[in-house]
Amino acid sequence: MPQDDLLDQLRQELRRGSVVLASLVALEQPGYGYGLLDALERAGFPVAANTLYPLLRRLESQGLLTSEWDTTEARPRKFYRTSADGIRVATQLRTEWSAIDTALTALEIATTTTTSTPGDPS
Repeated sequence: MPQDDLLDQLRQELRRGSVVLASLVALEQPGYGYGLLDALERAGFPVAANTLYPLLRRLESQGLLTSEWDTTEARPRKFYRTSADGIRVATQLRTEWSAIDTALTALEIATTTTTSTPGDPS
């Protein structure tokens, strides 16, 4: 597999998990699917509509989002909002994200400050 393809695949795997947290955070202010797609894209979380809409339905079924229909315009739109449980989960996920970042930073520091190389007895 060419290196660029591998990097793209790994980047997609990394973002797949982070889009859940990004959606919960973004929807602390009510929004509809298309608006969320745009907000995520602007924030650096590009996601396809065919990925986001099933995710929104799953998060709603898990009780992490609530939704309601806005019928005030010609075309009804479903608005989503992060529920109280969703806010609690997002807070916990942000704490976990921070712990992972701290661990990666510690690993990076440890590997750059180590003077011996593998197999070197010194």
